Amino acid sequence: MARPDKVDAVEEMRDKFRNSNAAVVTAYTGLTVAQLQQLRRSLGENAQYRVAKNTLTKIAANEAGITTLDDLFAGSSAVAFVTGDPVEAAKGLRDFAKDNPNLVIKGGVLDGKALSADEIKKLADLESREVLLSKLAGAFKGKQSQAAQLFQALPSKLVRTVDALRAKQDEQGGAE
Repeated sequence: MARPDKVDAVEEMRDKFRNSNAAVVTAYTGLTVAQLQQLRRSLGENAQYRVAKNTLTKIAANEAGITTLDDLFAGSSAVAFVTGDPVEAAKGLRDFAKDNPNLVIKGGVLDGKALSADEIKKLADLESREVLLSKLAGAFKGKQSQAAQLFQALPSKLVRTVDALRAKQDEQGGAE
């Protein structure tokens, strides 16, 4: 019979897998408690770093419908559950791993799609969601001003064409 504390741990992690839009599995062997606390701070407000037993984490992930991470739960494993911008959390993990080589990114999942360690590092190289949205808004604003100029040019071109036709008709009418 399963112990109540283990059942609670599995339920908690299952809910975290379900409510997170990304989860990153890491190996943390050799990191001190102080370094783990520093890592948790570097992930930002929208991510939680959880150290748990591999078997419990694997059960929780499977119950949440995520089976692509099963191979990653070997050795020392911890999971960063991301509820906000996954780029911010990936940057936090990448930057921390640069300074602390004992942290190894094994892989993860983003919106149900499995990610390799290299893909997570590429995700960390992206600009933040806010920066990308502001660039997109700027591009739309530029396109809107071009469209406005085009729409303003069409009526004035039409008026000039009509005036030219009238002038031509007046010339032809005056010549007769």
